[in-house]
Amino acid sequence: MNANQLISMFTRLVARRAMTWGINKGLGTLSRGKTGSGKTGFGKSGLGKRRSDAQMQDLARKMRTLSRLTRR
Repeated sequence: MNANQLISMFTRLVARRAMTWGINKGLGTLSRGKTGSGKTGFGKSGLGKRRSDAQMQDLARKMRTLSRLTRR
């Protein structure tokens, strides 16, 4: 194994973990209904529409399932 392969393997590992962390963090925020960053200008959900907590939790559950399917 040469240095280029090692660097490539390490980069993929870090990128995969960062992507998984970001997806989980975003879905957790969606399911809790926390306010997004002040720059978006959207409401509670960050999507432009106000949704109930049950709808947001259902959406987060569906997105988690989708993210699991896309990783396979």
